[in-house]
Formats: sequence, structure tokens, C-alpha cells
Amino acid sequence: MDSMNRIARLAGAGYLVIFVSGIFANFFVLEGMVVAGDAQATAANILGNTTKYRAGIFSFFVMVIFDLLLVWALYLLFKPVNKDISLLAAWLRMVNVAIFGVALYHLFNVLLVLSDADYLAVFTPAQLQAQAMLSLDAFNSTWLVGLVFFGIHLFFLGYLIIKSTYIPGIIGILLVAAGAGYLIDSFASFLLPSYDDYQNVFLMIVVVPGVVGELSLTLWLLIKGVTIQERTP
Repeated sequence: MDSMNRIARLAGAGYLVIFVSGIFANFFVLEGMVVAGDAQATAANILGNTTKYRAGIFSFFVMVIFDLLLVWALYLLFKPVNKDISLLAAWLRMVNVAIFGVALYHLFNVLLVLSDADYLAVFTPAQLQAQAMLSLDAFNSTWLVGLVFFGIHLFFLGYLIIKSTYIPGIIGILLVAAGAGYLIDSFASFLLPSYDDYQNVFLMIVVVPGVVGELSLTLWLLIKGVTIQERTP
């Protein structure tokens, strides 16, 4: 079906844009500016590179827009496997997108408290720097809440891929593992007091299956596309 192949390649392109924009915003912008436990240095990094910081926020917005595109495209791609589960997976991803959109407010708030004249007239620099760090922490915490829904989404997406006849089942297995990784990491962050001591371990639990699985799906959709035989679920 030519239309489904076009949707598959559109989904692959969307995934690719999400990879690039997300990696740039998170790893090249935020992680390069935020100094853990040092509000003064973090504020100096942001105020000294406001254009780069705004570019990071813009990249996150691009990620949100293309994630919405994927909600639609993935639903159509896996509707022939199981319409109800495909719809559930779409809603779960939509919830994650909505929560992440809320999280972006906190990134804007960082610039507001550090540079707005009204704040500067009332609060000391140390107070504003502390508030900026709280906003950055709120961004991360809100994002983690969204990733709980994203992890469950990956469970169902992986299941749909395994049950499909047009995408290799190993990709589905990797996405199920990635979903488990997101859930483990999110709940560990919320519930484990010593999470920071094991942060790199939890990061690997998320990154390895997540990157391999989602990148494999991206490349498959872009290069191979899909050939779907209509069937009743």
C-alpha cells in the first residue's frame, strides 16, 4: 500500500528529527550549561549563552511538534494489527507530549527569573539563581512524569511490532525493554533516595535498548517502509 509506505517514511523522518532535536537540546545545551549543585555557575552559563539556551528550547518545541506527528502516523501504521491497542498507544504518547509541553514552561521561567527587570529589582542575585535551579529541577521532574506514560507507550508499541508481519519482532522486543527501562529509571528517581549514586547505571538501562530500538525502528521505516496486508484484528 503506497499510502502506508508514505506514512511509514513520514514516521521515520519524524523520529529522526526527534532524535536530532532532542539530543541537541538536552545533551549539547542543557547538560553543557547546568552545573549540578552550583546555582551561580549555572546562571552564569545561561546568561552568557542566552541564544544557545533559547535554541535549546526551540529544539524541544520542534521535538514536541514532530512527536505529535508520530502519534498520528504510528496509530495508522499499527491500526491493522490491533486498532484498540494502537489507539491506546497513541493516547499514551499524547499524554507524554502534553506533560512535556508543560515541562517546557519551567525552561522559559529560568530566563524570566534571571533576566526580568521586575525580578531583579526585588530579589537578590543568589535568590534568583536558586529559583532558576528550582525551575530546572521542576523541568526534569515533570519530564520524568511524562516518561512514565512514554514507557508504557513503548510496551504497547513493542507488542504491536512483535504481532505485526511487516517490522522485525526484535525491534519490538527492544522497545519493550526500553519501556521497562524508562519505568525503572523514572520510579527510581522518584523513590530511591540514593538515585544520584546510581544515575549512570539507570541511564544505561534506558539508553541502550531505547536508542538501539527506536533508532532501528527509525531506519527500518525510512529505508524499508512497510507492506501491509489488510486484515481484521
